[in-house]
Amino acid sequence: MRDPDFTGYTPNRVQGVTAEEVIQVTSRHVFCDGGSVALGHPGIWLRIEGEEITCPYCSRTYHLAPGTGDDGHH
Repeated sequence: MRDPDFTGYTPNRVQGVTAEEVIQVTSRHVFCDGGSVALGHPGIWLRIEGEEITCPYCSRTYHLAPGTGDDGHH
């Protein structure tokens, strides 16, 4: 999902709507392709600003592991 106005919109998890799959990661930059070559979606890079981000395609939620660094602001 492209944000033409660059508003900084980040999809958030919605209880009862978003898939329950939560993946712990150790980097603020996460690549998501839906996890399946045949049934996946176009690969996109997501940037975790707070503690988690939800993929706008597949609704997988990536949660930043406790104590994870800040990736050097890259």
